[in-house]
Amino acid sequence: MKYEFNGKKPAEEHNVFIAPGAHIIGDVKLKNNSSVWYNTVIRADLNEIIIGSESNIQDNSTVHCYYEIPAIIESRVTVGHNSVLHGCHIEENCLIGMGAKIMNEAKIGSGSIIGAGTVVPEGKKIPQNSLVLGTPGKVVRDITAEERGKMKERIEEYVEMSQEHAEVDRIN
Repeated sequence: MKYEFNGKKPAEEHNVFIAPGAHIIGDVKLKNNSSVWYNTVIRADLNEIIIGSESNIQDNSTVHCYYEIPAIIESRVTVGHNSVLHGCHIEENCLIGMGAKIMNEAKIGSGSIIGAGTVVPEGKKIPQNSLVLGTPGKVVRDITAEERGKMKERIEEYVEMSQEHAEVDRIN
């Protein structure tokens, strides 16, 4: 469901998939081939939120902005199930593992992987192509070419899967 908030409505480009049970509120911009999965909340009531092309926000995740801080998720980003992204900036080609939490003004460099359950604290800047693990999240190494290839495959799978889910009929 999409909701207007204080005169701001969600905007979507071509081939955007919003699963049933997802809630998109306020000044949200969904770019081409992006997808928002079941029971996800994207709430842009205080500032804007941008979801880049071919990015996917998986089931039960939350994306929120903060007063002067937008939430920006660039192109080809996978956000795993049950993640929380709050007023942060995720550069392109990243993977955010299931249950990760990324706080206000954190910035994740392009091509990085944030491991499942990792917490990236407020204001933390992660260099590009980093593997980040733990609480608080720490860079443990650069990602490998194999990992980069798998991230690309996941993006392609989710673009395809979102088109399949758009065709699903609801059964009561």
